[in-house]
Amino acid sequence: MQQYSSLQEQNSQLDSNSSTVLTTMEQLRAELWLERSLNQLQSRLNHCLTLAMSYEESPSSPKGHPPLSNNYQQNTQTKQAEIFQAVVNELSIALSSSIVSFCTSGEVAIAIVQPQKTTCKICCISSGSTIHVETSSLAVNIGKAKKLDLELNSEIELKDLEQLENQKPQSAWGLANESLGVVGWTITSLKPPTDTSDVFIIEQILDLMAKAAVICTEALTRLKQIESLQQEAQHFKNRNQELKRTNQLKNQFLANTSHEIRTPLSSIIGFTHLLLAQGYDPTKQRHHEYLNIIQSSGKHLLALINDILDLSKIEANQLEVNWETIDLPQLCRNVLALVKEKAANKGLQMQFDIDPSIQNMVADPLRLKQILLNLLFNAVKFTKTGTVGLEVNSKEDLMYFTVWDTGIGISQENQSELFQPYFQIFNERHVNGEEGTGLGLTVTRKLAEIHGGWVEVESVVNKGSRFTIVIPVEQNSHGQQEANTISREQIQKDKNKEKNSNIPVSKHSSSILLVEDDAPNAELIKTYLERLKCKITWVKNAAQMWNSLSKQDYSLILIDIVLPDANGIKLVEQLREHQQYSDICIIAQTAMAMKGDRDTCLKAGANDYICKPIDLPLLATMLSQYITLD
Repeated sequence: MQQYSSLQEQNSQLDSNSSTVLTTMEQLRAELWLERSLNQLQSRLNHCLTLAMSYEESPSSPKGHPPLSNNYQQNTQTKQAEIFQAVVNELSIALSSSIVSFCTSGEVAIAIVQPQKTTCKICCISSGSTIHVETSSLAVNIGKAKKLDLELNSEIELKDLEQLENQKPQSAWGLANESLGVVGWTITSLKPPTDTSDVFIIEQILDLMAKAAVICTEALTRLKQIESLQQEAQHFKNRNQELKRTNQLKNQFLANTSHEIRTPLSSIIGFTHLLLAQGYDPTKQRHHEYLNIIQSSGKHLLALINDILDLSKIEANQLEVNWETIDLPQLCRNVLALVKEKAANKGLQMQFDIDPSIQNMVADPLRLKQILLNLLFNAVKFTKTGTVGLEVNSKEDLMYFTVWDTGIGISQENQSELFQPYFQIFNERHVNGEEGTGLGLTVTRKLAEIHGGWVEVESVVNKGSRFTIVIPVEQNSHGQQEANTISREQIQKDKNKEKNSNIPVSKHSSSILLVEDDAPNAELIKTYLERLKCKITWVKNAAQMWNSLSKQDYSLILIDIVLPDANGIKLVEQLREHQQYSDICIIAQTAMAMKGDRDTCLKAGANDYICKPIDLPLLATMLSQYITLD
């Protein structure tokens, strides 16, 4: 008996040891299942992130341009959805394992918090190892009295999720954090343990779900970082492409500008050579033609330089704008008069239509003329036969200036680049061999924007074009700041004029001291003024000026601002400070012609200001205000 009993005891010990070993093995299997499931999930999410990193730009976006915001947002949502679906699928596979399947249904869902709502929407759901289908669902118990059957796009209350998070066993886990801009929940259905052996399995499942939520959050964080870096990289890529494009256009512009400068220069130099070689004879008609060509070529060079300067002034915010109430019908008629001859030479008809009720508007008359002339000359240039017209209408405090033609038209592709700096549709000389600066339309658009307006274009190839400038009738909104600035500048100008008006003006003498270091320009002014019976003394620098002033009295000094041995502005100030010369009339001349130059000269003490190249009739008119001219 004792022996038998002893055998029973040994058998009991053996059963106990066997049970312990089996339990240990089950625990080991469960731990290995947990580790394998987490590794598989991490691997899957790493794959999703790798795919996200390969993204460069939306296929629907134009090459070389940043993705459209809607497309980019959609792509972001797609990549987030891929991560969510990967989490759901991997967790479903893990929970469908035979090791833990008796504790769970194996179905997992992810719910995303709706902005400013107290509900979440199920964004993805999966069953087993299959990717979600529309019929997939997840049944969860909320306490004893409530059961939910969750499907795709169905909603669940936040309070229910919080209850699932706190119940035993836990069935919901927070997925992300507020900093990501996405707050979500992972949901699964867990069965309560039936015995003590199931508790360990439940703990492993709970550990899996909690760690999966952390891994998913980290993946979303990395996704945000990847997207941020991609945006930055795309920005630099786009910027680099734009710089390359701008550089190419500038190179093209320089080549075109070189051509445009050299062509009239060739005419000027060539015909001047002929006149010198042949000896100028005023009775010969061809010599008059030579002079007309020289003058026309010089005007074209001036137009080219003015376009370049205007564009530079606008981009540097250095363009002077003078707001005035202008007689609009009269301004339009004056503009058309300047274009009429050129149109007639090509056999083109001119048409002008303006609403009879239109009278006045507030604008800069000089710049408005420039806008209309640019458009009209362009219309004439690119129209071989037919008509060029100007229409003016008003609507709701806006003025519409439409220049239309029956010319060659502009393709849709070129319309998008039409107003870009340094862009020219034609690389060759324009139709009929006419010159062009290639900057007129760019300047036109920027001048319209300064007026608070914009440019609209309609064009059909081989049928014609319509350019419409829309400008507010009153400069009360967009142009208010500029108007205030101009007002302040005008006040300063008035002060300068008032200051300089106290300087005595001699109307009985025509003795002029010309201070100019450029010999050809000095000779031009000297020759012209001597024809007006003026007595001209020409000096080349400041030293000679002071020497000449000590020997002779002058009624007026015409002084260049840029001299080889002194600053012209400083010389004007010194003259006004010198008692002997404080009452001499002074006119400043300069080729700088930038914003504020005139005010600077007047502030220094000059009576007036004229810009190079000198308009000789304008100079004569200016001088007549201060001295007697024949």
